[in-house]
Amino acid sequence: MSERVIRWGMIGAGDVAEVKSGPAFQKVENSQLLALMRRNAEKAADFARRHQVPEWYDDAAQMLEQADINTVYVATPPDSHLEYTLMALEAGKDVYLEKPMAMSAEECQTINKAVAQSGRKLVVAHYRRALPAFQKVKTLLTDGAIGTPKLALLRILQPAESSIIAQTETNWRVQPDVSGGGLFHDIAPHQIDLMLHYFGQPASYTGNALNQAHLYEADDTVTGSIIFENQVIFQGTWCFSVPEAFAQEEVQIIGSEGKITFTFYGSEVHLQQGSQPQTFSFEHPPHIQQPMIEQVVRYFRGEAENPCSGEVGEEVIRIMEGFTV
Repeated sequence: MSERVIRWGMIGAGDVAEVKSGPAFQKVENSQLLALMRRNAEKAADFARRHQVPEWYDDAAQMLEQADINTVYVATPPDSHLEYTLMALEAGKDVYLEKPMAMSAEECQTINKAVAQSGRKLVVAHYRRALPAFQKVKTLLTDGAIGTPKLALLRILQPAESSIIAQTETNWRVQPDVSGGGLFHDIAPHQIDLMLHYFGQPASYTGNALNQAHLYEADDTVTGSIIFENQVIFQGTWCFSVPEAFAQEEVQIIGSEGKITFTFYGSEVHLQQGSQPQTFSFEHPPHIQQPMIEQVVRYFRGEAENPCSGEVGEEVIRIMEGFTV
């Protein structure tokens, strides 16, 4: 077994790092958060003080020179993922990269080539696949609880001010030059990744995107369809301008002998087999990325397989582009 401790440097210390991920680096076995970088020096120092991080920087290049850091978490908005990931790889660090992996499939391809050339490791932070509720869905599918899966139907219908979207100082998530698109680009990577995790390789995909409400520059409505190689059909609708009274967030997977229903932001999985309904309840961890970070640490230590590769991250972006471009 490897004795290597994963010693992290974190690039970006905003809202995602505050609760979802940052504290978990200190709680996972064989993991230490040694340094962070944020361009705002005052905020970098404040984060480091509150979270007991020994070093802070306002320049990523300087942080990457810190010799005892062997791994980097890139937690910035998507427009800088490519730059910081390439910097980290060039500095000889493994990388845990926030989703969406990059601004485009072309950028993802550049990152994956750099990973191969560097000999380093990279994991994309599609952390829901490590949470117990979504692992239960995978187990039910693998065990044949609903027979042969036929359809996966997703509906995420939200008002413009949605509680499922992280709130930040600036609403960069609807600025295409920063996020790559709109709110779809922020949350859909998790959903599409899980569909790939559940059903395997896509054979084809297509979709449409519109700006129906004209509240901002980005599209607010996206529909998409995927036909998987195993003949499962996925159909998804994301709309971020519906009246609050009609908000909906649900996935149904319908098979030859039953149905699985769950939500991406809840903690229950429902199984319907004939007239016998079952509900499985779960409790999400306080730091939602911790189960994934545990798997990432084990992978970087050489103890496990990659929990979500850059190739998967690239496939997710290609599908998103197929829905929106």
